[in-house]
Amino acid sequence: MNDAVDPHVLQASKAAGLTAEQQAVVHHPRGHARVAAVAGAGKTTTLVRRVLHLLENGENPKRILVLMFNRAARDDFRAKLQHEAPEGALLPEVRTFHSIGHRLTQSLTRWGYLPSRQLLQADWQRERLLRQAVMQSLEGADSETREGALDAERLETFAQFCDLVKAEVAEPAALFERLDYAASERHFIDAFAVAESLLEASASMTYADLLYRPLRCLEANAEACRRVQGYLNHVIVDEYQDINEAQLRLLKLLAGEQAQVMAVGDANQCIYEWRGARPDAMLSRFDDLFGRASEYPLSYTFRHGHALALAANHAIRGNRQRWDRLCLAAPGNPATRLRLGIGATTLLDALGRWHAEGRRSDEACVLVRSWSLSVSVQLQLLRAGIPFRLAQEERFVFRLPLVQALAGYLQLAREPHRLQDPGHLMLLFSQPTTFVAQERVRRLVEELARTQRWPPKEAAVLNGLKPGQRRHLKRRWQLLCELPKLGTWPPAKLLEHVVDAIDAEKVLRRSASRREKADDDVRLLDVLIEQAGELANDPDAFIELLRNPVENRPDGVLISTVHGAKGLEWPLVVLWGLNEEDFPHYSRDNPLSPERLEEERRLYYVGITRARERLLLLHDGGDHRPSRFLDETAIEDCDRVGHALEADDDGPVAVGEPEMIDAYLSRIGRWLALTAAEKAPVRVASQGWQVGERVRHASFGTGEIVVIEGDPANPVIEVRFEAAGRRRLIAARAPLERLSSA
Repeated sequence: MNDAVDPHVLQASKAAGLTAEQQAVVHHPRGHARVAAVAGAGKTTTLVRRVLHLLENGENPKRILVLMFNRAARDDFRAKLQHEAPEGALLPEVRTFHSIGHRLTQSLTRWGYLPSRQLLQADWQRERLLRQAVMQSLEGADSETREGALDAERLETFAQFCDLVKAEVAEPAALFERLDYAASERHFIDAFAVAESLLEASASMTYADLLYRPLRCLEANAEACRRVQGYLNHVIVDEYQDINEAQLRLLKLLAGEQAQVMAVGDANQCIYEWRGARPDAMLSRFDDLFGRASEYPLSYTFRHGHALALAANHAIRGNRQRWDRLCLAAPGNPATRLRLGIGATTLLDALGRWHAEGRRSDEACVLVRSWSLSVSVQLQLLRAGIPFRLAQEERFVFRLPLVQALAGYLQLAREPHRLQDPGHLMLLFSQPTTFVAQERVRRLVEELARTQRWPPKEAAVLNGLKPGQRRHLKRRWQLLCELPKLGTWPPAKLLEHVVDAIDAEKVLRRSASRREKADDDVRLLDVLIEQAGELANDPDAFIELLRNPVENRPDGVLISTVHGAKGLEWPLVVLWGLNEEDFPHYSRDNPLSPERLEEERRLYYVGITRARERLLLLHDGGDHRPSRFLDETAIEDCDRVGHALEADDDGPVAVGEPEMIDAYLSRIGRWLALTAAEKAPVRVASQGWQVGERVRHASFGTGEIVVIEGDPANPVIEVRFEAAGRRRLIAARAPLERLSSA
């Protein structure tokens, strides 16, 4: 698989419509096949030609099934197949797994193997079922516990748990123990059983049941299984790396011993583990289910240039669960430029240059690991007047309940009269939660707004509250009474005080249903405090930013998570928040296992391979260490080699790790004079000074730069001195001597 590919052969194949690798897939003779396709490899075109080749060779279209990952991919494939096929030709079915499950359910019901059930299609129907299941499973719990369990986010987590039990065909208790659910969610195990009983009693089913019910039926009933087998000669499955255990087992049953399965995908892009996907689906799991298969690479991407292809190879090489194959840039691809940078100034400058070149905002995308990291991007773009849109509109900063509450705390400090507003007080008593039922909080808030003092301990409004709840509520009231006296404090200092006073991190972690959700909420606190320090020269303007009811601009820069960007591409991609603990994501309470590190690395790989012409990788600077992924990607080496290849310059080019680049050059049939350079850690420049740089001060001794702020030409830097602690200095005036770079 590592033999060089003659570029002239590749160009000739492209001129004929397909590359040599694609032609090999199209003309696969017999048996099962695995096709390892890099991002942007032209899978759809290849599979359309494969289907047409089968039809041209006399295959019955009714005996061919094409399975796509979702409806959008299905519709796109159908349209391209109809466009390429001869007019009037009979074509095979192109379906999603769920549509196949729906048809199987109908057949098994008609034959009497499954009882008839109605699909719960409306959101309110499913929510009602979940609420009933939770309430019954917590029948003996107190009102606060039961009300907290019905919180919208926790209810959605329970819904995901139910779906995952069915996707993985797992025992609920075993799945709960394996995943990172909080102890407070242990009722999920019993609630799942209750939900199943409610579905049976009401003759209803969920979308997950469209696969789960026919699978369980077919696995338990040999006669039913025989009735659905033998109809297929060929099954082609796209995005195979993303299918879950239930889909794998159903596929095996449908294929039987007769059908030839062609699995197409990329184990390096398996990023839906939280939905039951596993990277070994295309690796050892395929062998377990189907046995020996022919292997076909689709190595050439038609999306981006050599620099990004090299960076992608460097980025994923640390993973063990992958094929040892390289991503190669096809001749004629756009040149892709790679750049590292720090923070919002670099982001805004890059977007400004993009617009100055006459490029549209909707050709650019900012990707984040988690939605909490998008808040700083939103605020920076709002302040700069740059239009944007969100892949999920409910993630607008002003719609987030926690942001609304924190803005409310700042507003109260500036406007003391809001202490008499029950609506405003209710917001501040609700976020972060006080672990008290909302109706009780509402009665208390109305009393506080009216009397402006804490009620005596015998007051009726406090009846039924536990001592701990009373103390918690009283501390919240004392904080609110204190805030108007602190109205002159800078917003960042004020937010830090609020977060400490209400023990927000502890509360958020206790109330979250999963550790990653807790990490995300806590990171949101950090982001807001950081943004308050950076943007809030005018506190009122900062409050207005947080409360600004903007809407999606169709012509704006897209902000999305990497998960949401799978399968998409843009001319300009900015990957934001590349800091340790943010990307890869981990925390003290949620440490990074080797398996999760590989998952995070795959997610990063997907993020960087969305770009066509430019990729900008940004970390925050300050106290945030650059992500290890930046160092692993060898951006500077890859960009230099990409430049040389595109300019037909034979070198010499100095690189830190020649072995990987030599292998790439060998595969594409090119030669460069590479020289070995000492591999240095990632350095992101800021007009001379570097975060992580070692310095010596005439009075404070030696230390390390940890923050760079303000005008890049005359920045304020913060240094962590070994003897004198942290000090903020005006770099141009401080008696500093450079010792070494980071």
